Amino acid sequence: MALLFLQDPSFNKSQKTPKLDLFFSTLQGQRPTGGNSAVVTPSSPVPSQPTPSASIRGVASGYRSSLEYNTCQTKGVFMPTPSPYDLSSSSRSQTSMVGDGELQRDNQPLVGSGSMDTVHEKQIIDLPCRLSERDLAGTPYVPVYVMLPLGVINIKCELVDPDGLLKQLKVLKSINVDGVTVNCWWGIVEAHAPQEYNWNGYKRLFQMVHELKLKLQVVMSFHECGGNFGDDVCIPLPHWVAEIGRTNPDIFFTDREGRHNPECLSWGVDKERVLRGRTALEVYFDFMRSFRVEFDEYFEDSFISMIEVGLGPCGELRYPSCPVKHGWRYPGVGEFQCYDQYMLKSLKKAAEARGHSIWDRGPDNAGTYNSQPHETGFFCDGGDYDGFYGRFFLNWYSKVLVDHGNGVLSLAKLAFEGSCIAAKLANIYWWYKTASHAAELTAGYYNPCNRDGYVAIMEMLKSNGVSLNIACADLNTLNQLEVFPKAFADPEGLVWQVLNAGWDLGLPVAGENALPCLNRVTYNKALDSAKPMNDPDGRHFSSFTYLRLSPLLMEQQNLREFERFVKRMHGEAVLDLQV
Repeated sequence: MALLFLQDPSFNKSQKTPKLDLFFSTLQGQRPTGGNSAVVTPSSPVPSQPTPSASIRGVASGYRSSLEYNTCQTKGVFMPTPSPYDLSSSSRSQTSMVGDGELQRDNQPLVGSGSMDTVHEKQIIDLPCRLSERDLAGTPYVPVYVMLPLGVINIKCELVDPDGLLKQLKVLKSINVDGVTVNCWWGIVEAHAPQEYNWNGYKRLFQMVHELKLKLQVVMSFHECGGNFGDDVCIPLPHWVAEIGRTNPDIFFTDREGRHNPECLSWGVDKERVLRGRTALEVYFDFMRSFRVEFDEYFEDSFISMIEVGLGPCGELRYPSCPVKHGWRYPGVGEFQCYDQYMLKSLKKAAEARGHSIWDRGPDNAGTYNSQPHETGFFCDGGDYDGFYGRFFLNWYSKVLVDHGNGVLSLAKLAFEGSCIAAKLANIYWWYKTASHAAELTAGYYNPCNRDGYVAIMEMLKSNGVSLNIACADLNTLNQLEVFPKAFADPEGLVWQVLNAGWDLGLPVAGENALPCLNRVTYNKALDSAKPMNDPDGRHFSSFTYLRLSPLLMEQQNLREFERFVKRMHGEAVLDLQV
């Protein structure tokens, strides 16, 4: 992904904000290596995606030669430095490296919540700075939260650098940020033995935030951290779960080649007593109930304003269809993750109930992680995805996703009765303009061009009284559209479809940025998503979470721009509006 830092021509570096200047002297020494924020001067517009030939109902055809795809340049794309944790030995051997470990060809998607605490000049691309802003004074108040660093609580459940964090929280409070969001990691709290919970670090953190009179959103994180884009710490699943996995690896999602992914538990064990006598659903419920009891006082005074329940990899309700550790690279279609014994048992039962026992298998012509739709018999135009077997399989595959979400969220509703609960969906936007929407299919979103794959998910959220959380489409994705023009991606189209699916059912929708944004152009993009222009129903986000707190955000110029963004989210007037 490319991170965009555009100079705003209206910004005057000599301007001062008195309530911020008080803190800058205490923040010295926190600047990332490399000095000042990198800024580039716009040069030429990003070329628009070429208009593809028409296919089904105006959808672009997926057929393109491999040569056309492979000639795409990757100049200006941010490449995260891989670690042994990120890639298997086989995939590492296939990765071309240059310089200090920068990936030469591969790119990462906007899947999952990232954290970038340092930014370098090689992460910059040129984009035009054509700024035209809406006057949002008097518009609805949208609360703004800031996501804390992934490693704010260490593996021993200790609060990291409390003094430095306190200074940063005071700065956020001074610019009227409403609160902060933090991941509560299953792999930290219940690390060593079943139902032995250690909340010590979170107790100290919550007390600090509470004393500053900030609100708190908490993410129940039942997945591992590490190996995905933006993960700067490694937090595995609990040790006792890993021990079970060594003797029974089928508790994890498994691909067609038999590779197991310990990023989260397979949904096939939701009702299987394979976790020291408990099912996965019982494990999740016990964890949430322990949290609710431990922090009861903070629920009673509404200090904890929302609980987001993790439902899959990166906390998102999706299959881990595009794991970097197994060699996936954008814009590959990914692979179906239904080959552990428990998922296959469910598929066999569904096939027999349908009267076609031969359908008790996954597709054998869906390609591999880095295939493109036209290269497969399953995803190509007119492919098997739209045949009798394909429709059966995809209905089953997506139903397992919905059933998992329903099972966990119904228990969350019991554990957090009376509290606001949210669930997050992923933005799987590549191949969105093709007929099959292949990448969405492998992720569990049955959303080809002739079917709305998000309605069933929204109905499930609605039945549980749960809010939707989705990452906004932002200008950072434009670089992918330029570098991979034939991935037929449409992040804005996807977000608009999901937003409307939720809003049409009356769901509250919360948003967040997909990648770090520090400049006015990307902030305006987030504002457009949060407060759609000319919406006849006046719909808007219920809250917005900024990813994420970092030394870079604390830099004086970046912080002033963020303060301005917060004001506009709150519906306040700003003096330097550009119209």
